[in-house]
Amino acid sequence: MDYIFEAKMMVRDYECDIEGIVNNANYLHYAEHTRHLFLKERGLSFADMHRRGTDAVVARMNLQFKTPLRCDDEFISRLAVVKEGLRYVFHQAIFRASDDRLCFRAVTDIVCLVNGRLASSPEYDAALLG
Repeated sequence: MDYIFEAKMMVRDYECDIEGIVNNANYLHYAEHTRHLFLKERGLSFADMHRRGTDAVVARMNLQFKTPLRCDDEFISRLAVVKEGLRYVFHQAIFRASDDRLCFRAVTDIVCLVNGRLASSPEYDAALLG
């Protein structure tokens, strides 16, 4: 996969379960935060778009958990994006920084609601694909 963006993060202790590994729900937070950082880098404010009536929302996710992250692990969250019809398809992966081992993979379909209706967004097209 040719990733176009990456963010380095660290596991915090409260994200781990009794087994000492990252609780699976936290990977969704990592993936979403990466998408938001990507938008910000591309000059698109998620909050500003909402105020103007355009909301990018998750329509579908396919998740694969590979190698668990543990407390204090540093990791790199990477993404690529393509557009298929009205969907922006994000291919995301999280790698443990110490050995670049794949920990998590997701394919996330995002769609835009413009004034509450499914529609294309020229602003998102320009930021994500331009």
